[in-house]
Amino acid sequence: MFQTVSPIRIARLPYARRSAALLLLAVILAGCASSDGLSTRATPAKPEELKAEKTLGAAAAGPWPAADWWKRFGDPQLDALVDEALKGSPNMRLAQARVDRASATVLAAGAAFWPTASAGLDSTRQRYSANGIFPPPIAGGTFTTTNIGVSFGYEFDFWGRNRAAYEAAIGREQAAQADVFAARLVLSSAIAAAYVQLSRSFDQLDIARRTLEEREAIQRLTTQRVSAGLDSKLELKQVETSIPAARARVAQIEEEIALERNQLAALAGQGPDRGLALERPKIAAEPVALPSALPADLLGRRPDVVASRLRVEAAARDVTVTKAAFYPNVNLSALLGYQSISWSKLLQPESAVPSIGFAIRLPLFDAGRLRGELAGRHADYDVAVEQYNQSLVDALREVVDQLASWRSLETQRSEVDLALGSAEEAYQLATTRYQGGLGTLLQVIAAEMAVLEQRSLRADLQARAATVSINLAKALGGGFMDADAQRPEPKR
Repeated sequence: MFQTVSPIRIARLPYARRSAALLLLAVILAGCASSDGLSTRATPAKPEELKAEKTLGAAAAGPWPAADWWKRFGDPQLDALVDEALKGSPNMRLAQARVDRASATVLAAGAAFWPTASAGLDSTRQRYSANGIFPPPIAGGTFTTTNIGVSFGYEFDFWGRNRAAYEAAIGREQAAQADVFAARLVLSSAIAAAYVQLSRSFDQLDIARRTLEEREAIQRLTTQRVSAGLDSKLELKQVETSIPAARARVAQIEEEIALERNQLAALAGQGPDRGLALERPKIAAEPVALPSALPADLLGRRPDVVASRLRVEAAARDVTVTKAAFYPNVNLSALLGYQSISWSKLLQPESAVPSIGFAIRLPLFDAGRLRGELAGRHADYDVAVEQYNQSLVDALREVVDQLASWRSLETQRSEVDLALGSAEEAYQLATTRYQGGLGTLLQVIAAEMAVLEQRSLRADLQARAATVSINLAKALGGGFMDADAQRPEPKR
């Protein structure tokens, strides 16, 4: 049972004992503002609990993507575009600016571990009242009051508030660094994907031009047959009608190529003329291979997941900072200075005004403000946890999505190759029969349309395979690795 200590009795104690009594009284009274009943609700997910063995199946085992994963396509032009973009993109500079801002916050938070010191000089010219509290000769006179001194202060971090604030700032700085890599990954994958589409458009342009050449050849053959009386002008008009459509298709794809060049130039942070200098891409899709130990290792390989986890840790430390506000805050202060109403006597020993003391601040009644702030911090933590949990689920889903797409593409490409071979044989046969007068023009056109469809589909599937490879590299983190770099401990 505590014995009540009155302020009057404390005031009569010697200074050292009085200080200890004040500290003890502050600790006892700290219970007036309580955080009882407040807690977080969310729990971070464990990656090993996200089962994916059946979905992943027996995928070929391979290494994690390298930081320059796009170079595996073996196209120097693509390498140059990505390098230009990473150096000149405003988005990359924006992400780096956020890191700089977070680093400044770390610097400010680390300053709390050190004592503070400040120097001051003030001088005031004042007439003192003749009827005031000062006796003559000050009363009724005008004097210059001068103060000069150096003050010191130090806050004792008994409850770990400053430590938690510093660690939270470090966590947000590291999250911002992970965000830089995430921005780098988004930009490089966007360029690679646009580059694949440019390659696809060139393939489609080849198909369109070849189709135009074949229709022009059929036109010449039909003209000869009309001259020989084997066909009517109806067949000739049918062929002539298909030629402008083929030319329009060529013009349409040429427009797509021009727009894709402009897009790549913009992604690289350059003007449209940069796109005009782009030659035809030369890329090759590689077989998809998944690293072992998925999904557990994905936790430290995805920059967005790592940034989300670091923000969870920072939010947990914010809770600690807010909880510390429920406990006494103890500060030590000291002053070394001089005060005088005469410049000539300012630095004399008799003008010295040294002082030393401490201050204790503790919450007694705040109408629920502290509890509200702590509840808000708990909610912030829960939000960060659930965002992290969702990012982990999404990361694993993106990996298995690309694997499913790749497996489907393998089947589709094999079937399209078979269909294209059959369609080309049918087209050759229809053309030969038409030349020999055994077939009709309608059969030739129908066979040609089948060939055109299969050629276009194969070009799309080749581009899709390269896109899936890019998306998988992105889903696996694009070469990012969480090094868990820690700042050195601040010296105190």
